[in-house]
Amino acid sequence: MGKYEKLLARILAGTSDVQIDFGDLCHLLSRLGLSERIRGDHHIFTKDGIDEILNLQPKGRLSKPYQVKQVRNILLKYHLGDSNVD
Repeated sequence: MGKYEKLLARILAGTSDVQIDFGDLCHLLSRLGLSERIRGDHHIFTKDGIDEILNLQPKGRLSKPYQVKQVRNILLKYHLGDSNVD
């Protein structure tokens, strides 16, 4: 199991939302096919076929827990990550 498969499993498990590295989360979303644009410290992720827009900001080097939950909801709703991410 690779680094991003482990990260995806941690996000989907929902037990460590406080400890998700922001850079790793952004890289995972890019690997899952989402387009990223950056405005200041806002990292905005979009993808064709997904109605929601993810607007993420770091808290130090970590992700904000409520934003990790938003990512988890998108992953589950659109079945992202069902294929290999590593």
